[in-house]
Amino acid sequence: TLFTNRQSEEPYQSSHCREAVLVHTGEKLYCCNECGKQFSQIEKPYCCNECGKQFTETGQLQRHTRVHTGEKPYCCNECGKQFSQIGSLKNHTRVHTREKLYCCNECGKHFSRIGSLKNHTRVHTGEKPFCCNECGKQNALRIHTRVHTGDKLYHCNECGKQFSQMSNLKNHIRVHTGEKPHCCNECGKQFSQMSNLKNHIRVHTGEKPHCCNECGKQFSHKVSLLIHTRVHTGEKLHCCNECGKQFSQMSNLKNHMRVHTREKPHCCNECGKQFSQMSNLKNHMRVHTGEKPHSCNECGKQFSQMSNLKKHIRVHTGEKPHSCNECGKQFSQMSNLKNHMRVHTEEKPHCCNECGKQFSQMSSLKNHMRVHTEEKPHCCNECGKQFSHKVSLLIHTRVHTGEKCTSNGNLSKTACFRMNIKTI
Repeated sequence: TLFTNRQSEEPYQSSHCREAVLVHTGEKLYCCNECGKQFSQIEKPYCCNECGKQFTETGQLQRHTRVHTGEKPYCCNECGKQFSQIGSLKNHTRVHTREKLYCCNECGKHFSRIGSLKNHTRVHTGEKPFCCNECGKQNALRIHTRVHTGDKLYHCNECGKQFSQMSNLKNHIRVHTGEKPHCCNECGKQFSQMSNLKNHIRVHTGEKPHCCNECGKQFSHKVSLLIHTRVHTGEKLHCCNECGKQFSQMSNLKNHMRVHTREKPHCCNECGKQFSQMSNLKNHMRVHTGEKPHSCNECGKQFSQMSNLKKHIRVHTGEKPHSCNECGKQFSQMSNLKNHMRVHTEEKPHCCNECGKQFSQMSSLKNHMRVHTEEKPHCCNECGKQFSHKVSLLIHTRVHTGEKCTSNGNLSKTACFRMNIKTI
């Protein structure tokens, strides 16, 4: 090298911006090692015919022309990958040798390239020298600008899907290969992406780093927090194209669509009954297993479904939230209100197939059917006599107990209590 930077005493590395400043200041930083003459700029006699870029040495021009010709004369003996410059090949060979010459003074992390170390040190210094002209965000600028330009330079050879980052393409390729290189040390479950493994580990640690600012509820995954916030905002982004009903979660919309398609993908292995939602199938399975996980704190009665427990609790609280608009009568369950409304509408939707007689309630039809079938399911424990209706059995028991009717001809409240039923 003929010229030396007088400030650093190191071989000069050109910078167009720095040289432009020196023209105006008159400062002469570069000194000839042969004669001592000083210069503000270094002469660049070698020019690229393709793009006009200038160089101080012919070797620099030769290396540069490979950008245009695509020539890659340097080849890796391990994997056959080719490079246009010997320096790039040297850096690449460290992939195979796993040599990491450059060490971070702050945390001791090692890197195979000096550029990687320089980028890493910004983690400690907080330096963000590159700023996006579109939004002002400071980040990996080249990759970030693709958010604005929409450039997707990397595409999958299997399905043609395009990506803005190579790392995203590599992760996507595992969809086709089925590769899952990231393994949980606790349970052995494998994942295709490290981010999924990190999220999974919280199942074991119980960590919930994402907190709702409104109610303080915590979540292990950020997406769960985002979905939860819609409870407070009332936001419903997902709309049904059939009926216009809106939902805060896509999963709820998918479940709702089965109302229109009548799809029932979840099938009971015991009886073959099908359901549109997995939760309904789980509740149904308790019919076969006899499981009743929901217990009443007042009387200890158990139920297979939480909804039935909630209805039962109203027996203790006396709550009757459902009111008849016609007469004001109140009911603890909506089904009872619906049955009651038929008193006003005189609707009788349940019809006997034998005689055509109609009834407002299914229970009345079932009792009536015993007239035709002569079924007598209610039996007296004293004498064995059988009856088709429970009320007939209750009246009959007075023969044995000596119980007398009340003034209106019904059983006394005491008798009804003994039989564990309400007064008729």
